[in-house]
Amino acid sequence: MTSGEKSFSLKEVALAAFLPTVLFSIGEGAILPIIPVVADNLGAGIALAGFVGAMIMVGELVGDIPSGWVVSRLGERNAMIYASLLCIAGLVASLLSPSLVMLTVGVFVIGIATSVFALARHAFMTSYVPIRYRARALSTLGGLFRAGWFVGPIISAGVIQAFGDTHAVFWIHIAACVATIVVLLVVPDPTATVASRMAPDAGKVEARQRTAGLFRTIWNFRGVLARMGFGAAIIGAVRSSRIVILPLYAVAIGMSDSSTALVIGIAGGLDFALFYVSGQIMDRYGRLWSALPSMLGLGLAHIALVLVTDPPLFVVIAVVMAVANGIGSGIIMTLGADLAPQRNPAPFLGAWRFTSDTGQAIAPLAIAALTAATTLGVAAIGMGVLGLLGAGLLARWIPRYIPGKAAR
Repeated sequence: MTSGEKSFSLKEVALAAFLPTVLFSIGEGAILPIIPVVADNLGAGIALAGFVGAMIMVGELVGDIPSGWVVSRLGERNAMIYASLLCIAGLVASLLSPSLVMLTVGVFVIGIATSVFALARHAFMTSYVPIRYRARALSTLGGLFRAGWFVGPIISAGVIQAFGDTHAVFWIHIAACVATIVVLLVVPDPTATVASRMAPDAGKVEARQRTAGLFRTIWNFRGVLARMGFGAAIIGAVRSSRIVILPLYAVAIGMSDSSTALVIGIAGGLDFALFYVSGQIMDRYGRLWSALPSMLGLGLAHIALVLVTDPPLFVVIAVVMAVANGIGSGIIMTLGADLAPQRNPAPFLGAWRFTSDTGQAIAPLAIAALTAATTLGVAAIGMGVLGLLGAGLLARWIPRYIPGKAAR
């Protein structure tokens, strides 16, 4: 263990690294389950509402293209500030949207901003957190996103109940972005404190590395991205399916807007409660012990959705999905950090996020298409089978690319 590892403490980066994540994710969590509902209120059917909800994932996928370059050029803190400003622009467009077209564009912009924000924090944790703490640090980061997805929907349920207008939830994310910017401007930048001690030469990378584009990076790492990246894409697909398909089922069985937000928020609380457990499992027993139960649980829960005909069973399935997702908290970020070059990881992490976000973006679009062509139940079964396939692929490739105890 190096002297830097001995002196490292998660508490040291908690305020600067974690607080902005909590604030931003509370806003994101407030709008995610409501976007399909807002689209439905503007006249979209079930399938089209799913398509609009998918735009945030499509935006994240598009945002992955420049995100590695942006973070390398601007630095983590500046990248998050600009991402928050861009997010506010998308939120204002969504708030004022009189039509589905404007709402779709606004949600797409929010997705782009979310991608840059998430990569900036991931890159910092990858560069400066010692490997023996890595899974716990990244599962904590993932857990904080889940904290927002727990608190946000509950706040949005209250706002809808108070104002009677689902559009009002966009104000929650606007306020969260403003608070995030304030924190980033006031709190000392951890790259000037922790980074200088943990990895003093981390910023001294070759210009060629700093300016490598996404598609060049994908080509350079094509072997690992074709295998491990495909597994990550399936994880992203099943997770994003859960975000979209649960509100659609709630609409299909006639639940109210506020009840939908409340149930999803409570499920998000269970998801959040497991984030540190996931990190402990990965650090002590290996990445597979987190990845496999998560994917098997999500896959089977998707298949079970076809049985949902009333709110009580909907609540049960939402809880099962939340527990399965919580067990895998931080798994995509941890695997990406394990595989990334220690110096200047942002380009690789941008490529890694692009592969995982490809699945994240395609899944909701597939749900919308399958629902339009067949039924919502068929879409749920399809995503469940995909989750089971992902579990098999991860069982094969994780031991090969992450040898030793970290994999097992």
